[in-house]
Amino acid sequence: MSPNPAAVTSRRDAVPAEAAFHGSLLNGMVFGMATTKITITLENNQLEEIRALIAAGAAVSVSAFVKHAVGVALFDAAGWREMLEDALQQTGGPLTKKERTWADALLSPHGQKRVSRKGKAA
Repeated sequence: MSPNPAAVTSRRDAVPAEAAFHGSLLNGMVFGMATTKITITLENNQLEEIRALIAAGAAVSVSAFVKHAVGVALFDAAGWREMLEDALQQTGGPLTKKERTWADALLSPHGQKRVSRKGKAA
């Protein structure tokens, strides 16, 4: 039985995300950072696309590609959080409990939940 292709275990995959996109392996070491090996599950087509990028020389390994993607996602999330905080400060401060309930219902990953509009004219 072959191992799960998304579970990267080879030593060559343990490189910084920046090195994956700049061709510098730094001997596979991450200086000054603690790391933890994890297993992730990807859609087959996603893994195929990542492997195609590796074959084209756009990334060093699956692991390096995923590290880079996580870094980009964390940077993006931090930017959105900062932008939201700035917008809230400019428009009256933090959300009220009613506003948060409305936003949570609207943004729920389980689909939109209808928010009651009792006593409001159409």
